[in-house]
Amino acid sequence: MPTALVTGGAGFLGSHLCDYLLERGHRVICVDNLVSGSLANIEHIPDDAFVFLPHDVSEPIFIDEPIDFVYHFAALASPDDYLRMPLHSLKVGSYGTHHALGLAKFKRARFLLASTSEIYGDPQVHPQPETYWGHVNPIGPRGVYDEAKRYAEALTMAYHGQQGVDTAIVRIFNTYGLRMRPNDGRAISNFVRQALAEEPITVFGDGSQTRSFCYVDDLIRGIVLLAESGEHLPVNLGNPDERTLLDLAEIVKRITGASSEIVFEALRIDDPLQRKPDITRAQQLLGWEPEIPLEEGLSRLLREQGREPVGV
Repeated sequence: MPTALVTGGAGFLGSHLCDYLLERGHRVICVDNLVSGSLANIEHIPDDAFVFLPHDVSEPIFIDEPIDFVYHFAALASPDDYLRMPLHSLKVGSYGTHHALGLAKFKRARFLLASTSEIYGDPQVHPQPETYWGHVNPIGPRGVYDEAKRYAEALTMAYHGQQGVDTAIVRIFNTYGLRMRPNDGRAISNFVRQALAEEPITVFGDGSQTRSFCYVDDLIRGIVLLAESGEHLPVNLGNPDERTLLDLAEIVKRITGASSEIVFEALRIDDPLQRKPDITRAQQLLGWEPEIPLEEGLSRLLREQGREPVGV
């Protein structure tokens, strides 16, 4: 039974990863300080092959048993969180990644960094391939997250090159599904929460900016495929089905059956105008591509919340 340690394992993506690894016969150690994660995300998991360790990875991690995989998912990925706690975001991306890599080195474990499409910033290349270096404002409000992840990638590659750690980097594009926090500041969670409450659906800017939304089950499957591969260079994972935010708002309104008005507010500073992954490397290296269309994924999300979708 391989043992996997998941930092940020009580968060949205981390908890789904814990579930998937347990289904595959892994023993899982979940490390989380619950700043943005929640015990509610992992309370359904039986204790026989699962351990929860409350800990802030900005401090060194000490584990007594052998570890085969370290999945570093600890981060303040929600805009509302990293704008509220900028220093903590920088610390978890720097100190936290350093400590997780140090643990992987000591345990001779395969290390996977959960990076992000945010390292591309407001891209000048579209869609974004892994060879694109990005267009990021390092001193803007989003820089605390963008640059933390860019530094984490550099640190990961340095540990691989100098220390011989077996590393992988996944660049995660917008993902949605069960266990998203309703007030996390992201488009789908905000739109669904507002629509179900029959509140106005708030779109920043004129709604023409684009995103590509991947259902969480597709993403987690790709992450584990990457972790179990021999690849070291970054790999994009996301759904290349590009939608405008106004289109997304209309789809959410239709599927929920809401009568909500769509309202527009000022565009956030440095908010990317385009976002779409080039997933060629994932297709070629992993045989991976997303399988769940946006409308089906949103319908699943509603059903998991006890609401039957309409207008599908």
